[in-house]
Amino acid sequence: MDLLAHLEAYVATADEASFSRAADRLGITQPLLSRRIKTLEEHFGGSLFDRSRRQITTTELGLLLLPYARDVLDRTQRLRQAARSARRSRVRAVGVPADCAPAALARAIRAGTERGITLGMRELPPAQRASGLADGSLQYALVRTAPEQGALRVPLGLASAPGQDGTGTGRPGTGRPGTAGRPLHLEELRPRRGRGAATAAPPPLLLLTEDEVPSSEDRLLRSAARAGLPRGRIRPAGPAATALAETLAGSALLLCAEPFARRHGAHWRPLADRALHRGYDVRAAQVRTDASGVPGWLAALLASAVGAVADGHGGHGEPGGYGGQDGDGRPESATGGQDVSARLAARG
Repeated sequence: MDLLAHLEAYVATADEASFSRAADRLGITQPLLSRRIKTLEEHFGGSLFDRSRRQITTTELGLLLLPYARDVLDRTQRLRQAARSARRSRVRAVGVPADCAPAALARAIRAGTERGITLGMRELPPAQRASGLADGSLQYALVRTAPEQGALRVPLGLASAPGQDGTGTGRPGTGRPGTAGRPLHLEELRPRRGRGAATAAPPPLLLLTEDEVPSSEDRLLRSAARAGLPRGRIRPAGPAATALAETLAGSALLLCAEPFARRHGAHWRPLADRALHRGYDVRAAQVRTDASGVPGWLAALLASAVGAVADGHGGHGEPGGYGGQDGDGRPESATGGQDVSARLAARG
């Protein structure tokens, strides 16, 4: 027996002194209401209403139990309201890479607040973001994919000390720190021997935790081997602060996205091979009880935070409507965010 539904039928009938009006008030049929009243009377062991007269009246038992029934329904209503408030106010955890632009994440948090949603950003490695979605500890997350498969693509390149060209050879670079130079081919990282001079040891190429994804790392190692680079030259970066210090000191190269290099004043050149870039999808938790999918506004803002650019055909073709980013990872064109949202929605 659904006790709440039966108590609602009982209270409505007592208020209206009519089965038909009570049924209309609850939006149910009169026979269903009558059955609920009868079931409740059997449960309590006595009649709640006197049906012998033209207009039904509440019996002594019915009058005795009525305040308690109202109290149960009032408490239930307050419980439902508290649950709704808790759902609106609870923190929805969002898994993001550690190198996201802080200002862009702040815009996502503010946008959530404007919509009555509290977002909590969680900087996590790729594997933990994926597992967090699976176990429900994360509500949303940026998940790594192959660049040709993801809805978002983040160009990767090599950060180097200001004034270098991005190969670590000491040759002068072009442009101001953080400005992207011409695309870099891995073959350019092979050291050039100078006449009559000893060859300096080439700087290591450091990988952030975000790029220590097996499929992505394997691609890079295979490409490096084809380019004639020794496997030992590519190694994990360890703490990002230490890797940045080595990079800015000119003793290492750091594989990263342009906004990350720009924020720290490093020179940056994009990798020519787009297969070595990062791919992302913005996904929602597999265990969901409220809404479905990722809100379009959140997907667009997370795309901005991670430094994504748009491709014309879902990850293929020439860069399209996203329009690039400013120093904080903000899209330069309003249509870009809409384009990202549309592609994410199309991928479900």
